[in-house]
Amino acid sequence: MARELRPLAVRRAGWRARAAGPGLRTGRVIGVRDGGGSRPDTSARTTRTPALAVRAPGAPGGTAATSSSRLGATALGSAIATVSRDTHVHSTSSPWLREKRLGAGLTVVPTPEVQDPLESVMEHPELAEAKRFCSACGEPVGRARPGVPGRTKGYCAACGTPFDFAPSLSPGEIVGGQYEVVGCIAHGGLGWIYLARDRNVANRWVVLKGLLNADSAEAYDVAVGEREFLAEVEHPLIVEIYNFARHAGAGYTVMEYVGGRSLKELRAERGSPFPPDHAIAYLLEIMPAFTYLHDHGLLYCDFKPDNVVVQGDTVKLIDLGGVRRMSDMTTLIYGTRGYQAAEVSQVGPSVASDIHTIGRTLASLVLDFPSTSVHEHTLPPVEETPLFARHDSLHRWLVKACHPSRDDRFLTVDEARGQLLGVLREVVALERTGSGGATASAASALFGVPPADGSGGPLKWDEMPELVPDPTDPMTSWVAGVNLTDPVARMDQLALAPRRSVEVLLAEARAALEIGELARVRDTVSQILSLDPWEWRAAWMEGLADLAEGDAAGAAAAFNAVYGQIPGELAPKLALACACEQSGELGVAHEMYAVCARTDANYTGAAAFGLARVRLARDDLDGALDALDFVVPTRGSYGDARLARARLLIGSGRGLPSLAQAAEVIDDAPVSPRMRTQVVVEALQRALDHVLRHGPEPGLRVAGAEATEPSLRDALEAGLRRLAQFTESRRARVTLVDRANSVRRWTLR
Repeated sequence: MARELRPLAVRRAGWRARAAGPGLRTGRVIGVRDGGGSRPDTSARTTRTPALAVRAPGAPGGTAATSSSRLGATALGSAIATVSRDTHVHSTSSPWLREKRLGAGLTVVPTPEVQDPLESVMEHPELAEAKRFCSACGEPVGRARPGVPGRTKGYCAACGTPFDFAPSLSPGEIVGGQYEVVGCIAHGGLGWIYLARDRNVANRWVVLKGLLNADSAEAYDVAVGEREFLAEVEHPLIVEIYNFARHAGAGYTVMEYVGGRSLKELRAERGSPFPPDHAIAYLLEIMPAFTYLHDHGLLYCDFKPDNVVVQGDTVKLIDLGGVRRMSDMTTLIYGTRGYQAAEVSQVGPSVASDIHTIGRTLASLVLDFPSTSVHEHTLPPVEETPLFARHDSLHRWLVKACHPSRDDRFLTVDEARGQLLGVLREVVALERTGSGGATASAASALFGVPPADGSGGPLKWDEMPELVPDPTDPMTSWVAGVNLTDPVARMDQLALAPRRSVEVLLAEARAALEIGELARVRDTVSQILSLDPWEWRAAWMEGLADLAEGDAAGAAAAFNAVYGQIPGELAPKLALACACEQSGELGVAHEMYAVCARTDANYTGAAAFGLARVRLARDDLDGALDALDFVVPTRGSYGDARLARARLLIGSGRGLPSLAQAAEVIDDAPVSPRMRTQVVVEALQRALDHVLRHGPEPGLRVAGAEATEPSLRDALEAGLRRLAQFTESRRARVTLVDRANSVRRWTLR
């Protein structure tokens, strides 16, 4: 029975305090944003164990839990912030980031055929009674009663507001002198939506959608003035606004017709959630449209599956009725229950609330859960959601994107998209390869690659991937010029920095780590967090300091916090795995190592050796052998992996077949002749002992020798004498020759 997970150490007050609530499931510990304040002007970036060869099956194991959500996490962000993070800041100079095709080149997504526009026209347009609600108070209207049919036109019994659900335009009518109505294609928040032909532009298809507050000429002019900025929106992923037209006392927005089906329709056709890689691919493709809007000072506000149309191999963001300027504090706010962030009704929409709608949309595509009742502002728990148990990083991304505190969500859509792309890589790697195999390497904007594979034990602090300098920090170039190899001299130079930005402080912390001044590291970490409580790189440095100090539980808490902020990155998962391996949390270590091993070839070596150690500690010899097969011949540690595999087979106690396999494994491995000969000698010695106890097996060969006593003795004698030739110590050579003589067959001359 797995032991209970012991609490992680709590070493310091403040940011080192253990987060309230489940660690990896909660991300940052939240506070309530008051709508004021501003985010600090900083860059928001995000004892070695015995070698594998000497471990043996039967070693004590740890908890079998695989969910990282059982770990505690150090507090970041709202848990320690004294000011609110200004999530209205939206500095994103990145391009549209469009991939060559849907799926980001990682997965293939089925694409529906583009429909004939006429197929979308409703023969008898009528709004179902269940969807009839008062536009003012939200009460049901137009419902049937016993003996009385439902009405499409009338007045709300609760507040007296008139309602009319009948189409106001008929086929053949000409709107604005040029748009010929063909028929109704849908009903939206502003009434019926119509398909029409533009008689002035080659009869192209257009869509007509009602304008708010356009029931008079004056109101129409005001409504058009409020919405004219939409005509300036020009992006390949956003439906184009052509014109504004007036007809019979009502105003209409004229927009591009987008063929295809919405994500809501495709989800309904499936009758079940999308595979996670397909749903993520759709969201990744549409997210640059949000970046475009935010860069132009606009908020979408009402994003949901209904508003993304899949058109062949592309997607399109439709329905701009809720789009508003960031500076607009008076216009009516549109949103949909289950998608809109809770704070919008109090403080208004923001970039963060748009990100919330993106997260909720993804959740609705991959889960079956009541998003408008029990989980209107929450996600279902991990223990009730197999998808979250299988894809921990996806769960962590959703937790951050949909966080109750807007301060603790992703700061920009580009940041959210970058992490979601990393999540997609993990999802595809798992779905394609299961428990084995690895994908190609993928460059990270935040971390370098692991400098070591850790074949001798868990990675040390200086064997972890290094942080990539933040190009937006004003001192990055200056720090790059301080390239002294002596950490003491480097510290002296860094003390002269004209500005103590986050990059300067991180460089100081790194130098202090190299010197071994851990107290100074922690002091520098505190300085970073005083500048920006959301700076996850401070937690990363603290975790490295904990590893250097031998505090594996503290390191796990720090790396856990980092993982919560950047769930698409592998570096914090690898670091968390190493810390959990040393602290005895073998279930979490196993899961994190497995993710790294199968997702990115840059991480395969370090993760594979760790995975083998953890499986061996849990009496899973076959699993350990499989893990070592992750290390491919192109890795520099391939020889170490073959050597470790051979020794595990030799020590497995599985008889002559395993001994024969051990000799084959090492035969073409890139190891020294002495090491190869030593492994062969060990295999032959075990084989000889086995034959002496159980008898020969003439049909089997070990290291080229038939599994009989005479043949094995001859081969072992030759191997021992060859090994003596590779040995520099005279005493050791004599010992090996004596062993050779002792196993030599007796012969009569």
